[in-house]
Amino acid sequence: MKTITIVSGKGGTGKTSIISSFAALASPTALADCDVDAADLHLMLHPDIKKINPFSGAKVAEIDMEKCSSCDLCHDLCRFEAIDIVNMSYKVDHIACEGCGVCAWFCPEQAIELVDEPSGEWYISETAYGPMVHAKLGIAAENSGRLVTIVRNFAKGIGETRDIEYMLVDGSPGIGCPVIASITGVDFALIVTEPTLSGQHDMERIAELTAHFDIPTRICINKWDINKEVTKNIEEWGERTGNKIIGKVRFDNIVTEAMVQGIPVVEYSKNGISGDIESLWSRLKKELNSSIV
Repeated sequence: MKTITIVSGKGGTGKTSIISSFAALASPTALADCDVDAADLHLMLHPDIKKINPFSGAKVAEIDMEKCSSCDLCHDLCRFEAIDIVNMSYKVDHIACEGCGVCAWFCPEQAIELVDEPSGEWYISETAYGPMVHAKLGIAAENSGRLVTIVRNFAKGIGETRDIEYMLVDGSPGIGCPVIASITGVDFALIVTEPTLSGQHDMERIAELTAHFDIPTRICINKWDINKEVTKNIEEWGERTGNKIIGKVRFDNIVTEAMVQGIPVVEYSKNGISGDIESLWSRLKKELNSSIV
């Protein structure tokens, strides 16, 4: 099974709209929504959740007041001011607690232990286009990189079990830990950018990241016709740096209509932009299977 991660460097470039159309074109395919901080692929693919799994990305301190002697040592030692005294009882602020364990280590009564903090959920689902693994990270929760790895690994396992040819990974914006977890070890990365200054800047950053990990990478310019001058700059940058641009997708209000209906663009309309996306997928498969890659 060949794995393709679609990344963007920034939000709002149309990455999820394109990957949902890829899912329709590649069906059946294994799908992994690795944008766990703000997942939205489910809005287009309407997964039927088969299994819900809890996720814990961190540990927090918990005080057993039956053992506590109110010596105040934990309160004094906590550098994060996460331990409060409420009505003569010690309480841990789970948002402030960093799970460092200093309080538990020094507690003379052994009244404190570190416990798993619920951080979110991840799901195994079925869609009309194949199995999908996705997740929802809790508000202010940590360790999204670890959750991304879980989502990717389970989607890969399901895809291989079913002998599916392609796995499509929807990466999160930026270049941080979740993005690194979503591109590590994949066969191919497609950067979806837009012809704006911020789009070009962040495209260059994510291209540096994929190059650092030696991942074959190609670029798609989405909404290329809204600023033809910046599109030209991106094309010239690609020629200078060896970052090949394999597709350009026009701006089209059909995309908004399809999103409102929750339908992949290539299924909502068969003309115009759908042809651009179909050509992009065809070129992407050719690049992926070529000896160059």
